[in-house]
Amino acid sequence: MSQPPPDRGATVLVVEDEPSIADVLAIALRYHGFRVLVASSVKEARGQVSEARPDAVLLDVMLPDGDGRLFARELRGSCPDTAIVFLTARDAPAEIVGGLGLGDDYITKPFNIDEVVARVGAVLRRIRPTDDADRDVLPAPPPLRYRGLELDETTYTVRREGREVQLTPTEYALLRFLVRNGGRVVTKEQLLRHVWSYEHAAESTVVETYISYLRRKLAPLGAPEITTRRGVGYGLA
Repeated sequence: MSQPPPDRGATVLVVEDEPSIADVLAIALRYHGFRVLVASSVKEARGQVSEARPDAVLLDVMLPDGDGRLFARELRGSCPDTAIVFLTARDAPAEIVGGLGLGDDYITKPFNIDEVVARVGAVLRRIRPTDDADRDVLPAPPPLRYRGLELDETTYTVRREGREVQLTPTEYALLRFLVRNGGRVVTKEQLLRHVWSYEHAAESTVVETYISYLRRKLAPLGAPEITTRRGVGYGLA
């Protein structure tokens, strides 16, 4: 939890209908250098997104005027570069896997406020360049390839035999790490460290959840299977 935010000017929209929770989140994020906007409903959130185009949205799933998951789908279509971190009291793995596949991370309630700040920072480090000037002048990296898969480093798209699927930045980072390790099995701890920037393995359920997302999205491509080595980790067949 010791890593600083990637950009002390990054804007985070907190969408939470419980005022006490929203206030605590806003205070903590501002203390760590983020610009913070707050919305208590889907309607308010739409207005804030339209005006401010936040870098990240910390999004409650259950809102008074709508489902945060549906709003996330809308947001992913209109602002594909905005990071989405869900806040949810629904911690059943099947429900998380089924409903939160559009987010870059999820945090279950009750949560530790320092963990929330660290994970927002980790998501932004994954999906944003650290220097806008570098982004403007550096050439696009070549695609990664593995057993018929082609990973586009600039669009988070994976292709195989003319078919393609769009991944979230987190899904893409996970697949890229598996591809770079070829057919080797990598541990949950390695995935948490290299994909999520977590230094401890306490949040291992996030790996299982995003492996499920990836499997669902890659299945229509006939892609190499993501295999599970029970008690060890994951790899590409």
